[in-house]
Amino acid sequence: MIHPKTELRFVNSKIGYGVFATEFIPKGTILYVKDRLEIEITKNRFNKMDQTHKDIVEKFSYMDERGVRIVSWDHAKYINHKCDCNSMSSGYGFEIAIRDIARDEEITDEYGLFNIPDAIEISCGCHNCRQMLLPTDVDQHHMAWDLLVREAIEKLNEVEQPLWNMMDSGTRTDVMGFLSGQSEYKSVIHLKYQGQLNKKHSTIKSKGLSACAA
Repeated sequence: MIHPKTELRFVNSKIGYGVFATEFIPKGTILYVKDRLEIEITKNRFNKMDQTHKDIVEKFSYMDERGVRIVSWDHAKYINHKCDCNSMSSGYGFEIAIRDIARDEEITDEYGLFNIPDAIEISCGCHNCRQMLLPTDVDQHHMAWDLLVREAIEKLNEVEQPLWNMMDSGTRTDVMGFLSGQSEYKSVIHLKYQGQLNKKHSTIKSKGLSACAA
C-alpha cells in the first residue's frame, strides 16, 4: 500500500506515469508497505505464464528477498527510479522517505534494491546517474544506502505514520526493537535474493529516463 498523500500523474511520453506527493511528506515517513492485498507471483507461477503476461509482471513488479515477484494492487507499482531518489526500501521490507518530499514532487525509488534480473540502461537526469542498473548494485552500494535508510528510520517516531497499522506485527516489533536499542539495525542487504543474484547477467533489457515502473 502506498502512502495516502500521493497520486498518479502523467510525467511525459517517454516515462509514462509516476507517483507524486499531494502534500508535504517529511523525512522518516513510511511510504509503502507490503500489505495483504499485494499480488505475490512465485517463480513457478511466473514461469508458467505466456510472454505477454510475463512482460506485464516484469514491468510492474519488484522481487523480494524470497524471489517472489510482488505486484502492488494500488499505484505504488508506478513509482519510478532515480539515482538521487527520495525514497528507499529498508531491510524491514517497507519503503521510507530518506529526505523531505515537497508537495507536487515525484516520489522516486532506488531500483538497485529490487533484485533486478538483468542490467537496465538508464538516464534519469540527475547529477549522480549511474547510467546502468545492475543485479549487483546492492552488493556495491548497500553501505551507502544503509546510511540514508537508517537515518530516516531513526526519525520514524517523530512524524505521522498512516501506514503503520498496515504493516505486519512482526515487522513493527523488529523496527521498535531497533529504535529502543534492543536489537540491531537490519541492513538493506537483507533484501537481496541469493538465488537471483548468484547468476551472471549482462543483458540490457530496457532504456528510459527513469527506468521502468516498479
